[in-house]
Amino acid sequence: MKERANKLFKDKLVLVMMVLGLLTIVAAAGTMTIHRGNGAEETPYLQMGESQGEIAEKRADPPETKVQVAGPSNARESENSSQLAENTRKESQPAGKTPASGGTKTEQKIDAAPAGAGQGAAAAVNLNFTENSRMVWPVEGNILLDYSMDSTIYFPTLDQYKCNPGIVIQGEVSTPVKSPADAKVAAVGANEEIGSYVVLDLGNNYSITCGQLKEVQAETGDYLEKGQVLGYVAEPTKYYCIEGSSVYVELTHQGAPVDPVDFME
Repeated sequence: MKERANKLFKDKLVLVMMVLGLLTIVAAAGTMTIHRGNGAEETPYLQMGESQGEIAEKRADPPETKVQVAGPSNARESENSSQLAENTRKESQPAGKTPASGGTKTEQKIDAAPAGAGQGAAAAVNLNFTENSRMVWPVEGNILLDYSMDSTIYFPTLDQYKCNPGIVIQGEVSTPVKSPADAKVAAVGANEEIGSYVVLDLGNNYSITCGQLKEVQAETGDYLEKGQVLGYVAEPTKYYCIEGSSVYVELTHQGAPVDPVDFME
């Protein structure tokens, strides 16, 4: 009886095992069928792979895109074009002409120079001469004729006594004559008595005249700095033959003569 029960249990166990094995085979077959049925569809992994391939292909050969390497840029081409146009325009201009003024190069240079500028012209300066200001001597030398408006003095060449509104300073011919102070050239002229002269505006209604000059370096409107050369000592005029070569210096304030020596350093 016991042996029959054991045999029956073994038979049932074998049957169960067979059923399980059969189910396992059926399940495996179903899985293979499902995979085969889905083989034509794209999985996300396959799509990603194809996308990467397409991107790589587009980067490798972008349609209708050209990349210049070590070639001229558009800016350079534009610059070259502009330069070519400029050269063409210049070639079309008459010789010696400039497009800005239409004049010759020489004319343009003359127009650029300040009107009335002398060889020693300085930049505009603030003219503020006062009674406390001091001047440098135009030349170094003895005073041959003193300032005298209160009484007369003797003039050897003229052989007469008269008042003198200025002073006469001895100086060798061709000695440089300096501007006594910062000044603006008010006038340049010549007469029989003091020869070539320069009138300087010192500011505040002070002016000084330097005469018996030659090779005047200043022109009307020029600004001169204190000590700047404005000309050179000339041969004496017929009014100062006996006195000899010298410089005539006359200082005025509001049109009235004052003694220049009082303002000299």
